[in-house]
Amino acid sequence: MDFDEILKQLKENLLKLVNDEYEDFKGSGEKVVNDFLNNSKQKLEKWTNLLANEMITLEEYEWLLKSQKDLFEMNALYTAGISKIKLERFKNKSIKTIVDVVTRIVL
Repeated sequence: MDFDEILKQLKENLLKLVNDEYEDFKGSGEKVVNDFLNNSKQKLEKWTNLLANEMITLEEYEWLLKSQKDLFEMNALYTAGISKIKLERFKNKSIKTIVDVVTRIVL
């Protein structure tokens, strides 16, 4: 398993999510995605390895990801006028995107 490739795919897909569905914060979105991936890289790699080696289930993997969603640095987006509801949707869709990408590559 090439985790650098997984990170690359995650970044591409999360940026696509920002650009396609959240035009309000395209400018801040790239920083948010990069910061999240940088801050979560070690945990994402560990959890992805556990999933790939069938030591945790997909549901457990998703639960672990949800525990990280507050690492998305939302202050910049919130001060840019993005509503809390829209930010929460972004977090949830981001988690789903991560699960989809990892599932496609690893499982």
